Amino acid sequence: MRLRPPRPEDFRSPAHTPAVAARIGLWLGVAFTVCFLTGLLSHAAQHPPGWFTWPTRPVSLYRITQGAHVISGVAAIPLLLAKLWSVYPRLFIRPPSRPPGRAVAHGAERLSILVLLCAAFFELASGLFNAVQSYPWRFFFVETHYAAGWIAAGALAVHIGVKLPRIGGGLGERPDPRRRAFLRIAWLSTGAAVLATAGGTVPWLSRVSVLAWRSPGGPQGLPVNRTAAAAGIQVPANWRLAITWPGGTAELTLDELATLRQRTATLPIACVEGWSATATWTGVPVPDLLAAVGAPTRRAIRVSSLEQSGLYATSLLPPAHTADPLTLLALRVNGEVLSADHGFPCRIIAPSRPGVLQTKWVTRLEVLA
Repeated sequence: MRLRPPRPEDFRSPAHTPAVAARIGLWLGVAFTVCFLTGLLSHAAQHPPGWFTWPTRPVSLYRITQGAHVISGVAAIPLLLAKLWSVYPRLFIRPPSRPPGRAVAHGAERLSILVLLCAAFFELASGLFNAVQSYPWRFFFVETHYAAGWIAAGALAVHIGVKLPRIGGGLGERPDPRRRAFLRIAWLSTGAAVLATAGGTVPWLSRVSVLAWRSPGGPQGLPVNRTAAAAGIQVPANWRLAITWPGGTAELTLDELATLRQRTATLPIACVEGWSATATWTGVPVPDLLAAVGAPTRRAIRVSSLEQSGLYATSLLPPAHTADPLTLLALRVNGEVLSADHGFPCRIIAPSRPGVLQTKWVTRLEVLA
């Protein structure tokens, strides 16, 4: 028997129809859009361009946006697989032989689909690895993930533009019961994936989220991404907090910091991996600390850690956060002195701020001009 390439009519599953593909594609497009937009916000919060200011209110803003980013990315995985299952017979359509213009358009369409699939799979796979803090590659995740996000978004826009008439026709077609069964399986699979992982961000789901990235436990009731041992932290016996500004310097011991007016605030700490947790922090409000030593306020501050290396050994606290009375140089968490893993002798806790920028083991505050 002579073998021949498969044809679209050889695929008889009820899932292989425009009605199914359009409906799954619609929800996949929503998931990708939410993931892309919240990813832009996360990148801007961590690496703000000069014109951008990340707000301090509401205090859970970053927790919400980054949680939505990771949850929508998780939801996109089963939706993408279902979408591919619904349309893959189209991959066996041979390019038209004539007229030549149709062949060129067909090739361009297939190229855009290839770019979209590669970028989408890269984004989802690398995002999952980042969520569990596993990096089996040599490139810098943040910049590469950000760049690939733009590629995926551009390829998706091209794909939607090319397929818009077919999408409209598919959405106008009512799926029969067998096709609705496939759609229900896709929705249930997506819901199960979200439910199994969202507990790290949505506290009331923590008991059922068996695959949540971080458990609510940990030292002093909080998870830890980077321990003091991993960061190579050695707190010197004569540790002092150095504060510098144009025209002045000051140094304060831990005992002197403890004598300043303390404030207790309940604030979340939210990390780029999608997990977050709420804790009660006690420390010196940064505006009060600056005023106490005579340093100017409402200016950006460069925060330096005892950590000698690493991408986040220093961070920049923008003026909006520097002036906020809820931005603390924290000395205690949940009623206890900070443990080494949570940043002893002191750390920055600011409202609506990425966890990687809530610098631990603070040793220096430099008020910028």
